Amino acid sequence: MRLILVAVGRAKAGPESDLAARYQERAAKAGKGLGFRSIDTVTLDESRLPEAAARKSEEAAAIRRARAGRLVLLDERGRSMGSPDFAALLGRWKDASEEAATLVVGGPDGLDPALRAEADLVLSFGALTWPHQLVRIMALEQIYRAVTILAGHPYHRA
Repeated sequence: MRLILVAVGRAKAGPESDLAARYQERAAKAGKGLGFRSIDTVTLDESRLPEAAARKSEEAAAIRRARAGRLVLLDERGRSMGSPDFAALLGRWKDASEEAATLVVGGPDGLDPALRAEADLVLSFGALTWPHQLVRIMALEQIYRAVTILAGHPYHRA
């Protein structure tokens, strides 16, 4: 199964991008032996349309073109889930021979309601609003953590 992180908006070069790349690389290496074929990231441009609803709709169309398999949207109004439960969900999808799971970080205006209705899961990293750069890191770290949990690696200690 492929794991894909789709993020709307350009990531700036610097330590945040370096950390995100490090978690992506670690997750890819750890996941190979478990049947996770790849951990990919896709960056989409923010819409420049004048109305927020139109921007969200245009970004949702780009997300749909980039996604594969199961759809997980990251949103502060989503479901709170612990790391072991998230790992178990990815493991179930992998064991069910899902092609992929796509995690999405929306643009500054948020996510289109129609896309939200299509999601298999709307996941929250808490009620706080996080900068997109940090959410990318957090999402890739949670993917890495999930893979290590599934592998029985001691990285996750609770």
